[in-house]
Amino acid sequence: MPRLYDEDEARRPILQPDTDSEDPPTGSRILRRSDDDELSEGRSGCGTSACCNPSSALHRFMALILMCLVGFGSYFCYDNPGALQDKFKSDLDLSTSQFVWLYSIYSWPNVILCFIGGFLIDRVFGIRLGTIIYMFILLIGQLIFATGGLINQFWLMILGRFLFGIGAESLAVAQNNYAVLWFKGKELNMVFGLQLSFARVGSTVNFLVMVPVYKYVRSLGYEGHQCMGVVLLLATLTCVMSMLCALILGWMDKRAARILRRNDNPPNGEVAKLSDIRTFKTSFWMVTVICVAYYVAIFPFIALGKVFFMRKFDFTPEDANTVNSIVYIVAGVASPIFGLLVDRTGRNVLWVFISILVTMVAHGLLAFTFYNPYIAMITMGMAYSMLASSLWPLVALIVPEYQLGTAYGICQSVQNLGLAVISMFSGLIVDKGGYFMLEIFFIGWLVVSLLATIVIWLYNSNNNGVLNMSPAERELYTSKLLTEAANKTLENTQPVSSEGSLNADQQQQSVAPESIRNRYVSRVLDGTNQSDSEPLIE
Repeated sequence: MPRLYDEDEARRPILQPDTDSEDPPTGSRILRRSDDDELSEGRSGCGTSACCNPSSALHRFMALILMCLVGFGSYFCYDNPGALQDKFKSDLDLSTSQFVWLYSIYSWPNVILCFIGGFLIDRVFGIRLGTIIYMFILLIGQLIFATGGLINQFWLMILGRFLFGIGAESLAVAQNNYAVLWFKGKELNMVFGLQLSFARVGSTVNFLVMVPVYKYVRSLGYEGHQCMGVVLLLATLTCVMSMLCALILGWMDKRAARILRRNDNPPNGEVAKLSDIRTFKTSFWMVTVICVAYYVAIFPFIALGKVFFMRKFDFTPEDANTVNSIVYIVAGVASPIFGLLVDRTGRNVLWVFISILVTMVAHGLLAFTFYNPYIAMITMGMAYSMLASSLWPLVALIVPEYQLGTAYGICQSVQNLGLAVISMFSGLIVDKGGYFMLEIFFIGWLVVSLLATIVIWLYNSNNNGVLNMSPAERELYTSKLLTEAANKTLENTQPVSSEGSLNADQQQQSVAPESIRNRYVSRVLDGTNQSDSEPLIE
């Protein structure tokens, strides 16, 4: 039967020699069965099933669904104004410029606050508490927004959207951290793709159901701003659902950390500091450039795409809306598929390069030809899914795990800044030069993202090349590093006698470190699929 140690022993270095013998242990290191070991031998019921075993694929899939649902309410409520734009303006007597404030007030604060939110996850809150706090801020923001509509106070609605934006963008950083924590080294690319898919599903469901909900509430006798307020309160229920998912996910993660003896503290006592930004590699900063240069060619285009399709292709407003939404619809289906493909093949940098080239082709078709725009938009949706599934996991390969919150926060902040600024310039370009010049503008930004990808490729090739390795190559590379580290540790801890050789007791113990190293390497490469109640050192 495996031996189980107390909490102090679980925190010992993994390669520290074990001084236990067959004699009864003494001192503080007393061998005993942990009361928290829900998977130990002799347990029955849920403790022995795959759904309750944190190292099983089924349990991780359950956690993945919760991770996706945590962000569902955020994406659903973000586009509430867009789904009811005409109703907002008529029921609340808003001008177009006032309506636009409901979106701009969401983005501008997150240029700074999103980075701070990521740093707080790393340094102060931790991932579990941070997720719950940001979800709570998001929920309060949506409630204030709905209350402002109910009593027809526009300033209160603006305050609600401000708080909603702070919570939503920081929550996205927490989602990324959860994904890396549970799936790093396994299906991480697929997980990022699935999270993107759920984001698009949330936006799509919002556009599908909000108008029928509005009509139903109006049939109950509510009119004007009161009707809008009730509708927004009903939409808040999706945030309540996401809050419950955040609480359940936090409990699951805490339980998994206890059972798997997962050390949530950074190695060697390292903690995230703001000064760490200076140590981030060139490849990380190029990823942030891609985050801006690529996404400004997608989201601002979709925001202005309806009129573009009406003018160039003589589409009706309904048909223009349909073709304009193709990118999101395709992404909702294709993102997890491309993620799974990247998991199987690796080569993340290559996939990013291909996706940018394909997006340039799609914009070129829209700018220079009159081919059916559905072809270009489906192509753009496929490329968008491909990039999201391969780009965001790169951060986890570049940045140490204890700095991931800060790193993802920087990416979100830079992206928010780029989208806020470029969206304003896009409107000016349309007014001055038309939609053809707008397409040239977007293609120019895609060229910038392509150059950033080439820089990553060259920098990675001149270093260890891990960013563009296949899964098998990464496994061999990891095995090599771990074996070298274990050998170095063992050499430093093996004293040599004055005769230049090991004494008898040391020779007898020399087999154990070799076994320790082999078990350690095997466990890491298997993604902790082995039972963590089995000690590395016997």
